[in-house]
Amino acid sequence: MKTIIHKSDSRGYADHGWLKSHHTFSFAGYQNPERMNFGMLRVLNDDVVQPKMGFGTHPHQNMEIISIPLKGALSHKDSMGNKRAIEVGEVQVMSAGTGLTHSEFNDSKTDEVNFLQLWIIPEEMSVKPNYEQRKFSDDGRLNQLQTVVAPKDKLEGEALPISQQAYIYRSSLEANKDLKLNPKSDNHGLYVFVAEGEVEVAGTHLTKRDAIGISDAESIDIKSTEDSDLIVIEVPMA
Repeated sequence: MKTIIHKSDSRGYADHGWLKSHHTFSFAGYQNPERMNFGMLRVLNDDVVQPKMGFGTHPHQNMEIISIPLKGALSHKDSMGNKRAIEVGEVQVMSAGTGLTHSEFNDSKTDEVNFLQLWIIPEEMSVKPNYEQRKFSDDGRLNQLQTVVAPKDKLEGEALPISQQAYIYRSSLEANKDLKLNPKSDNHGLYVFVAEGEVEVAGTHLTKRDAIGISDAESIDIKSTEDSDLIVIEVPMA
């Protein structure tokens, strides 16, 4: 078993006034050669956007982009004609493929928006761009894994499709509950991000916004020491 631990306070940080962002991996002004990726997981940003502020129209190409709101609602508009708000409980995926532009904005006059944005390197380049979002039930992740993103050729349940052999799961664990993770392939690694709470993962104690990446393991045990919300990203390591 190989492990890498990313404590919350070890992340890169940028304060732009309207945007406060923690970067798990190298991004924009934060460049760390030891924090370039975890397998095909390239970006994990923890963003807080102030009221009536947001990201202006900007381009993406050949990247799988996943957004998960943790607090508030984020308005989305793109060059494919999509114009929707993403709310807590929903997940949004964009396969940028040959290229697209989009903007993200906090329409609230009073409340911040906190959301996670993940970038996963695709297995196919220059695919047709795709956008989907879906609301997932709270009950579907209570003390179990809820698959919210899966490969487009291996979809399961209500999972949203991406162009990579990668999966994203959510789980809300009550205190003193156990969970076992089993990678779907020998060459997959599991990256566990603690959105809220406190857990032990493979014997490692993690608290809010800590994370651990584990590869070369047949299974991984998680035990919650208090009510916890987890994001688990399973990706090919090469």
